[in-house]
Amino acid sequence: MPTRLLLLCMFGSLLAKEPPDTECLVVNLEYVHCSWKGQGIPEVNYTFSSWWFFEEKEKNCTHYLSENNTNTGCIRPYRETDRFGTFNTKLEHGNKPFQKSHDLKDRVKLHPPPNLTVKNGSDFNLWFYWNQTKPTCEENEVRFRKNGKSWENSRFSGKNSYCINLPSSTSKYEFQVRRRIGNSCGESKFWSDWSEPVVWGSNNGTEPNPISKSAPFFMPIVYAVGAITLIFLVIMLLHHERFIFIPVVPTPSLISHDIEDWFQFSKGLTDGFKANYDERACPVREYTYIPQSDSESSNSSNLSVITDQTNCSITIAVNDTEDPSVPAISSTVSSEEMQQASG
Repeated sequence: MPTRLLLLCMFGSLLAKEPPDTECLVVNLEYVHCSWKGQGIPEVNYTFSSWWFFEEKEKNCTHYLSENNTNTGCIRPYRETDRFGTFNTKLEHGNKPFQKSHDLKDRVKLHPPPNLTVKNGSDFNLWFYWNQTKPTCEENEVRFRKNGKSWENSRFSGKNSYCINLPSSTSKYEFQVRRRIGNSCGESKFWSDWSEPVVWGSNNGTEPNPISKSAPFFMPIVYAVGAITLIFLVIMLLHHERFIFIPVVPTPSLISHDIEDWFQFSKGLTDGFKANYDERACPVREYTYIPQSDSESSNSSNLSVITDQTNCSITIAVNDTEDPSVPAISSTVSSEEMQQASG
């Protein structure tokens, strides 16, 4: 009989399930979130209560979280200094309580930073900004990538901006940031989730939550019609060899006006080659000097001398000749030669 009782106790202990483990987290320094579904959704509903070490009484949960009509967690209020004390929790089903103590100082998870902005500054650098709720307590981690390549990370505290020197205007930059409570305020083990990406591209603008734009439904039809048309034109070119798009080159010509049109001289340069003056023609011929005495004694000849004051010429005309058929001879003599002859 005692052996049977011992075997039943051992068998019952094997069939008995372990109590669910409770995990708690301070969310954004606003409330405490506790959950007991780490091993799966429990088969029974547990009653949850909690208290801080300096509180005299435990408090029952007023805001349960449930799945499939089964309680899986609880949210309870939080005060800023509470996380530095011991937090006690108790799960109870029937007469079986399961109690646990928690140290929440390093179990704080903040929300991602809000109000992300990226812009090209007046110093020609690319600046990325976000908001901070507790600048003296927060540690930030920024990551960015260029043209979809691998991420580059950088950590720092006490500021809410990040700078890239002289960005390329033809490249695409993508930024994200996350934060946690830093060492100056009791460092947390939990980082916030990454913020939504902010994109700065060649259009020098920001694009939060980029969404790929799908092409209109009729675009494949347009592409198909274009491809068919192109194939048809190629077939026409191969079938009709005279179908040439290159214009015929004109035959070169040596006509003067064609050359002028070919060189395309300016009007001022063309006018410079034209004569802009008139020159008086001065014909020069041989003449025979007849002394004055001989001319007076001769009745058959008449000598007339015409002197031009322009120093261009002196015209000597002989009208009476022995042969009327012989034309009159006119000679042009310079004034200087005439003076030498008369002297």
